[in-house]
Amino acid sequence: MSYFKDIVDTVQTTVTGMNITLKQWLTPHASKQMPTLQYPTEKWVPPTGYRGMLFNYVEDCIVCKQCAVACPVDCIRIEGEAAPKDIDLGKCTNGTAKKIFLDRYDIDMTKCLYCGLCTEACPTECLVMTAEYEYATYDRDSQNYRFSRPREMQIAGRREIKPAAAPAPTPKPETTPEPPKEA
Repeated sequence: MSYFKDIVDTVQTTVTGMNITLKQWLTPHASKQMPTLQYPTEKWVPPTGYRGMLFNYVEDCIVCKQCAVACPVDCIRIEGEAAPKDIDLGKCTNGTAKKIFLDRYDIDMTKCLYCGLCTEACPTECLVMTAEYEYATYDRDSQNYRFSRPREMQIAGRREIKPAAAPAPTPKPETTPEPPKEA
């Protein structure tokens, strides 16, 4: 008896599902809800809370490694070394003092699951998920993002290293304009 009951249940659920599909297909506004975009000329606007590419504001990173610990696939690699007591590395935007040089901060986006656990674990909120979705490449190595900076740039008061002064340009010889010739 259950054999025939299973057949009847299967037919009923199939008919119910096909009715829902038919109603959606015949509704005139259904095509306006999810229009087809002509992709490079029309861009998709990500919704609020979209989890895209990871980005780290290294100026605010305190090298606590909580994001690397929270990552379930180990796509974040962090290395750091304690700064000597006489060197001031400054503070983050939230007031947390930085005490460790950031020697390496790499994210392998080929491993990332876009779960957002790393951004939740970050105490200084320097690691964020952007709305960027166009980062396809032909080379797998270009999906490894490196965010560390040289130690000279990490010392407080030296946000950027100025390049060595370029030699002064040689002045052009002055030419005196000739007076207009009278005809």
